[in-house]
This record gives sequence, C-alpha cells and structure tokens, in this order.
Amino acid sequence: MEVIIDANILFSSLIKNSLTANLLFKEDLTLYVPDFFIEEFMKYENLILKKTNRSREDYIRILHCLKKIIHKISGEKFSNFLNKAEKICPDEKDIPYFALALKLEIPIWSNDKKLKEQNIIKIYSTKEMLEILK
Repeated sequence: MEVIIDANILFSSLIKNSLTANLLFKEDLTLYVPDFFIEEFMKYENLILKKTNRSREDYIRILHCLKKIIHKISGEKFSNFLNKAEKICPDEKDIPYFALALKLEIPIWSNDKKLKEQNIIKIYSTKEMLEILK
C-alpha cells in the first residue's frame, strides 16, 4: 500500500515506541513525504526530545532509519497541484501533503481529524491503517 505520511505520524513514532512506529516498517507499506520533512524534524527536534526519553543520538539514529524507508518527493514534482490542494485542504500547513497526494493519487496517513473535512483525498488514521494492514 502506498500512502503520504503526515509529519504528526512521524513525530509520534519518534516520541515513543508504539504500534505507529512498528507500522512504519511494514514491508507492504510504501511511504512518501514532501521533501521538506527533514527540515520539519530538525525544527521540532528539541520539542520531540523533551517529550521522549530518547537520547539525541537515538533520535538521530531513528531519523536516519526513517530516511531510508521514506520516499522524499521534490516540491517541483507536485507544485502544479498546489492550487487545487489549497482549495480542498482544511489545514493550511498540510497543503503540500494534499498536493503530493493529488499528484500520486494516493491517500494520506494522518491522525489530524480536521483533514477528513473534505472528500477528495482519502485520509487514514493510524487505527484505520492497522485495520487495513492486518
């Protein structure tokens, strides 16, 4: 299954070992993100480290593992979908994720309930992903 993975899912996987973290590494799951996702992690590194008992070294090791399994897509490749994404996305900060989903024609994995306030892009929560990938 192919999905765009929202930063909130990735953040939660770094904060604690959980089902979410385990799902990320399922072989039958292909994950995509806009290419700015590394910058997002670096921006929130201190906050994530405060919420977890991981060391900075552990955080960086996990981040490197995630970089190996997640496909980063350049903004240039989905920029022509930004206008449409802006019209349908209920949360301004998630417009690039919607544009990428429109480009690739695949759903988004996010626990942000607000994103389900539209009917163009399918949004799956972690609970829904667990059911699908059983």
